[in-house]
Amino acid sequence: MIHAVAFPFDAFGSGGTGAGALLLADVLREAVDDAAAEEEPTRVAAYTDLLTVEELAFETPTDVANWRDTGREAVAACSGGEFTVWLAGNHLGVLPVFESLTPADLVIQLDAHLDCYDLTDTSTELSHGNFLMHLQDERPQILHLGHRDLFLPGEATEAYLDRIHGADDCATDFAGVLDTVRAMAKKAKRVWLDIDVDALDPAFAPAVQQPQPFGLTPHQLLALLHALNTPKFCGLSVSEFDPGRDRNDATLQLLAWLLERVLLMRVE
Repeated sequence: MIHAVAFPFDAFGSGGTGAGALLLADVLREAVDDAAAEEEPTRVAAYTDLLTVEELAFETPTDVANWRDTGREAVAACSGGEFTVWLAGNHLGVLPVFESLTPADLVIQLDAHLDCYDLTDTSTELSHGNFLMHLQDERPQILHLGHRDLFLPGEATEAYLDRIHGADDCATDFAGVLDTVRAMAKKAKRVWLDIDVDALDPAFAPAVQQPQPFGLTPHQLLALLHALNTPKFCGLSVSEFDPGRDRNDATLQLLAWLLERVLLMRVE
């Protein structure tokens, strides 16, 4: 089974990304509808009977205040051996997913930022820029790929990230980066792929609020997916897609293709 959850939480930073989560849920529903309308066999039909799409809402102050408990409940409902697609608003919306994973599990995190900022102009309260600092002690292993940070020293991140390959590594030795991914995934019990859309270069995915140059390319992302195509690959999260900032639906089309490709990889 494949369970997709639209978790359009976008408070505490990146307002507008909640709409992106809902739009991507619509993409999955449209794929199912298109397959059902065809009289000839299609590849999409391989997963349409396996896919369920759940959409949560944060419409009231109480909904927003209880967002973390709501997320935990939604993640717990997916813990039956299903492949999970978690469509978050801002990156903070993946925190309940991370908290559901164990130290034996591995998160491959793609992000332009390191999300453990504790600077003079950063609130100590939970935000989408420091949520890794608010993880429980028994956090999963995290392999971070693609950041373009030029500010934080290594000692500021080592408590929250197990290994980091920034933009330089990805540009000069992506084959070596993939070797690291395979080696760490081989030792892990389960593997989760976490994509903050700003990890991608804005030339390909402009619909983010903090675009950074020298990002990952779609071809690198596809190569990474193939490196993770094992039974241990248990879920995918996508966050920080702001459709109001898109150009000619470039980001939407990229993410739509990505989601369908991942689902096909799980069933074909």
